[in-house]
Amino acid sequence: MISIPDFTDTELSVARSAINERYGKTVAIDLADSELRLDRESTALTLCPTIFWTERTTSFVVFKVGESRYRCQFFYSAHEQYGTGRDEYEDIGKCVTHVLQLQADHEAKRGLAPDKGAH
Repeated sequence: MISIPDFTDTELSVARSAINERYGKTVAIDLADSELRLDRESTALTLCPTIFWTERTTSFVVFKVGESRYRCQFFYSAHEQYGTGRDEYEDIGKCVTHVLQLQADHEAKRGLAPDKGAH
C-alpha cells in the first residue's frame, strides 16, 4: 500500500496564504483524508491527505498525491464539480492559486457578483 506523507507546515502555510489573499480575510481550512485512484489503469484506492475549505457557496479540495505532487478541484454540489484541466501540480502554491483563479473565472462567467453568496 502506498503511503502519502501528510502536508508539511510549509505546504499548509503556502496554501493558507494564497486562500486568505484571494478572499482578503482568514478562511478556515480543514484537513481530511480522501481515497483516490492515483493510477488510471488500476482500481486501487490510495488514502491521500486533503485540504478542504468552503467560501461563497463553493467548496475546494487540494489532494496531496505524493511528495510535492498535488491535485485540486472546486465544486458547488455533487453534480457540479470542476477540475483545472491539469492532472497534477508540483508546487502547492501554483495548485491553490490556479484552482482559485479558475473558480473566480467560472463565477464571473456565471454572472455572479464577487460578493454574492458571501456570509
